[in-house]
Amino acid sequence: MNTVRLNHCAIVLLAAGTSGRMGTPKQVLVYEGKSLLRRSVEAALGTGIRPVFVILGANHVLLEKEMENIKEIRIVFNHGWPEGMAASIRCGVAAAMQLEPDLDGLIMMVCDQPFVSSELLEELLHTQHQTGKPVVASSYLDKPGVPAFFHKSFFSNLMALQGDTGARKILKDQAALVALVPFPEGATDIDTISDFNGLNKLKKEERRD
Repeated sequence: MNTVRLNHCAIVLLAAGTSGRMGTPKQVLVYEGKSLLRRSVEAALGTGIRPVFVILGANHVLLEKEMENIKEIRIVFNHGWPEGMAASIRCGVAAAMQLEPDLDGLIMMVCDQPFVSSELLEELLHTQHQTGKPVVASSYLDKPGVPAFFHKSFFSNLMALQGDTGARKILKDQAALVALVPFPEGATDIDTISDFNGLNKLKKEERRD
């Protein structure tokens, strides 16, 4: 596997979901003074990787307003968002390939992992350079997950996903081709009000310590 060129990569941030288990758009929940969506966008932009695509669907008007002052992102509306996550993945990959036909690969990420940082995203590419593996995933709860880097040779796999299936199926099925970056904080994602309350409780306890 050839080394991936940094200036021939993209980032796809998935933010099209309904937040059905939350009951309110989780993308705009505020943690440490910033919405989860803004934190994710800033982590992506902090890598210097361009282009950065933000895939919207449900509640897109609200989310577009949340990002109206953020430059250097490309908002893509996923008309098929009711299908589930796979539709957003396909939408993001298609947008990236259309804009940059010479892409070497892309990083797929979601907006409900509050501890994703620019450094983590950069480490995915660094590990790709070290290992030559076509896929580099974050590792938490003893499983590979997102954020994850996919070489262009895997774009067809991503485009074949259907329904509410995310990239984890590919990471599992192609385990021999996946390098891992430890990211124990990745276990914290925000799907319910209980998750969000737990996140804020943890932060309060850290401050007391």
